[in-house]
Amino acid sequence: MASISQRLESLPMTRTAWVILLIIGLGWMFDAMDQGMVSGVIASIGTDWDLSYYEKSWLTSSGIFGMIIGAALSGNIADRWGRRKVIVATLLIYSVGSALCGLCTEYWMLIVCRFLTGFGLGGELPTASTMVTEMSPARYRGRNVVLLESFWAWGWIVASLVAYLVIPVYGWRAAFFVGALPAFFAAVLRQAVPESPRYLEIAGRHEEANAIVSKMEIEAGVKPNDAGPDEIAEKPRWTDSFRKIWSRGNVRTTAVLWVIWFGINFGYYGFVLWTPSLLMDRGFDMVRGFEFTVIMCLAQLPGYFSAAYLVEKIGRKPTMIVYFAGTAAAAWMFGHAGDEGSILLAGCLLYFFALGAWGCVYSYTPEVYPTDVRASGSGWASAFGRIGAFIAPFIVPALYGMFDPDVGFTMVFAVLTAAFAIVAITVAVFGKETKDRKLADVSG
Repeated sequence: MASISQRLESLPMTRTAWVILLIIGLGWMFDAMDQGMVSGVIASIGTDWDLSYYEKSWLTSSGIFGMIIGAALSGNIADRWGRRKVIVATLLIYSVGSALCGLCTEYWMLIVCRFLTGFGLGGELPTASTMVTEMSPARYRGRNVVLLESFWAWGWIVASLVAYLVIPVYGWRAAFFVGALPAFFAAVLRQAVPESPRYLEIAGRHEEANAIVSKMEIEAGVKPNDAGPDEIAEKPRWTDSFRKIWSRGNVRTTAVLWVIWFGINFGYYGFVLWTPSLLMDRGFDMVRGFEFTVIMCLAQLPGYFSAAYLVEKIGRKPTMIVYFAGTAAAAWMFGHAGDEGSILLAGCLLYFFALGAWGCVYSYTPEVYPTDVRASGSGWASAFGRIGAFIAPFIVPALYGMFDPDVGFTMVFAVLTAAFAIVAITVAVFGKETKDRKLADVSG
């Protein structure tokens, strides 16, 4: 006889597990479209409404501020009322927010709607990765979450097509409407995704959990072997979950995660949002081209797939160290690139390592917490990290403007290099390995 957790851990990949990964991945891809279209949309809005750099920065940061609030709240809600409800609700919020952005006629209205869109996006991502983690067998868990994150690259490729084909013809409003429709469709699809059996078990809903796991066992040709109800965990109060993730047993985990999330958000949003503008300011007009954007997006895919292989082959910790160190090196190369060829090469390496690192982080984060605070811990780490994403759009242009264009460009990427390097060192010194470890159910 085995518990719900033991039965899930021992399964191969079943049809249900693949369907869950695909459906949640499609939603992840549609979410990425929003982030991928931001730079092109804001550039178009800035021209139409004659916005300053400062005003355009607030359009970007209002969405990120929404992500901070959404991530902080949604994790706690998911630990109280379930993963599936939060995933569907946050996708609907994101979809409505994107549609409303296309209807805005005033700058302040767009700020509010970008906040709403960010709220949905920020709440959905950590909960979705928690869901995939909990539904994956032990030996495929890390790989599955990195593959989930790889849908982000496809979202950026679709966003590039929208920016190239839709915005020049139909304007920036159409891009927001396009971004809203597939997110709503994904929310409808996700009604077919079952609730996490791990969550159901600790919530005292054993029969529901057993039915889901039994179905997966039958798909795998395994005879269901139910050991009866596991320990029931109390639904955490709002303050309890935050206290638990900083308890003696979790304090090191939480501190390391918050450094990782802050560093990768600051570094990633520091280069992805402002690099096209900075390069054009230095006279490199090739970044206006559709081909440049697509090449950068395609470079993400081998980064994800190689990380998906390595997290299961050599482990989460060494893979994160390699990819964060590689991102730091690539950022340094990019900051010193002086011609189009070297910019393209350094840019491909930067996207390869940075997005591989993102996949590792999303894989690692839910594994280090027990089920009763897994979504809360992931949500709070994501929320704190988004503070780095919030301040980066302000720091980068300010730092760049302190020097002439060439020196300012180098200084910006020196700071971003330092951010990625600090994360690599933190993981190397304080991180712990989670490969092949059984997921804990209740906080000690």
